[in-house]
Amino acid sequence: MITHGEYTLPFLETIMNQQKPLQIGQSDFRELRRANGYYVDKSMFIEQVINAAALVMLLPRPRRFGKTLNLSMLRYFFEKTDEDNSALFDGLAIKETPLSDQHQGQYPVIYMTLKDVKSRNWQACFDQIREMIHQLYLQHTYLLDGDLLHDQEKSEFNKVISLDDSPRVYQNALKNLSNFLHRHHQQKVVILIDEYDTPIQSGYSNNYYDEVISFMRNFLSGGLKDNPHLFKGVLTGILRVAKESIFSGLNNLGVYTLLSDKFSDVFGFTEADVSGLLAYYNLSNYYEEVADWYNGYLCGKTVLYNPWSVLNYIDNEHTAKLYWLNTGDSSLIDQLVTRGGQELRGELLKLLDNDVITKPIYDNIVMRDLEQRDNLLWSFLLFSGYLKASAQPVRRNWYNLSIPNQELRHIYEGMVERWFEMNVRLNNLESLLIALERGDVRLFERMLRQIVKEIMSYHDFGGQPEKVYQALVLGMLVWLSDKYEIRTNRESGYGLSLYTFPSPPNTPQ
Repeated sequence: MITHGEYTLPFLETIMNQQKPLQIGQSDFRELRRANGYYVDKSMFIEQVINAAALVMLLPRPRRFGKTLNLSMLRYFFEKTDEDNSALFDGLAIKETPLSDQHQGQYPVIYMTLKDVKSRNWQACFDQIREMIHQLYLQHTYLLDGDLLHDQEKSEFNKVISLDDSPRVYQNALKNLSNFLHRHHQQKVVILIDEYDTPIQSGYSNNYYDEVISFMRNFLSGGLKDNPHLFKGVLTGILRVAKESIFSGLNNLGVYTLLSDKFSDVFGFTEADVSGLLAYYNLSNYYEEVADWYNGYLCGKTVLYNPWSVLNYIDNEHTAKLYWLNTGDSSLIDQLVTRGGQELRGELLKLLDNDVITKPIYDNIVMRDLEQRDNLLWSFLLFSGYLKASAQPVRRNWYNLSIPNQELRHIYEGMVERWFEMNVRLNNLESLLIALERGDVRLFERMLRQIVKEIMSYHDFGGQPEKVYQALVLGMLVWLSDKYEIRTNRESGYGLSLYTFPSPPNTPQ
């Protein structure tokens, strides 16, 4: 019998014919490869990072598009450790390039993922980040041996290990550790930070935005700006938080969003990836359904599929469902969209009618501006994965926007149904207030009658109906308080009445 090493040929054929298992939710590259799970080869991302002109790269992508898995792949490729990780890349494209021998296992690596830093207040958020930095430093306590570090540097190191309360200690932690590692290993450092903007979005939603922005600005700039100890830095997230907020002065930063051609095939599945995946599991006949439900995203000019949904479709016996919907917190999306008025709802209905809308897209977002600049909503929806932009701008930074696929269409339909159920009275109220401001008495009378009919009962008018109407109208006029000063219960010749006064000229709008 023909043998190969210690195995017989029939045994090897059985292994080769056995399908690799899907490892859904596995975001650790080493564990995925060791389990012999099916892997869509994204290893040429490594070559792109090495050859990039930018020293630091920011790659914002929607959730569940493989950001953590790809960053962990970079870690296991670059990291200089006692364990040889080169076998993890056997059979992958990067192994066939000269870069594999030149760079694999050559660099000290600082790796952090902030994807779970979602706290309700700044102290809890800081405690989470502090613990992560603490664990990072514990991996390198060998640096305290000998005379490599000066007394002051050892003191700073020990403050991190002892969980010092001072934010300053941790703001400098990235910069200090890269310095120490460079000197010890005589090799520059690779810094990898996954989901850097998760604490920032949490801060915005939970009212500690200023504190988290201040900390993250100092923390990231310390490690990434003009750092002589840095070989390459890679950050992932969902948004590019504006330069003036967090990347101030970081002139070595290359930003590659969904609008960029560079790195366009790194995150998400391409059409070739999906064709190969379906063929491997004997599901090629289902390609059209998969395309209808889960493709349609564009990164630059590259068509992308939602990898999370495609993998779950295969795992659930090729059943098309809303797999992506419950993979993250959509409260911020709901908050931003429900704040919009009739115009926004009209635009959402237009999108659901397979039409496009044309909007300006800003890849630099200051989270606080989301409350004041309604047009930023479309940028937020695009970069969060809820919309698709045309491959080319219509003019300058204006793009045609549409719903990418059936999965997103169903998600929007559910949102619109909920919003309309909750806000049907609000629609009537908007029309009533518009009529009031325009002096359209007939429309105001008709809308007021409709609102009274919808929300009030005969029993509400017992005793003093004038007070019921007064409370109703006062409640409605609260919606005009940003334009007018509202006063009530002023005496006049005809009894008590309610007045509205235009706001003074300097009143903030």
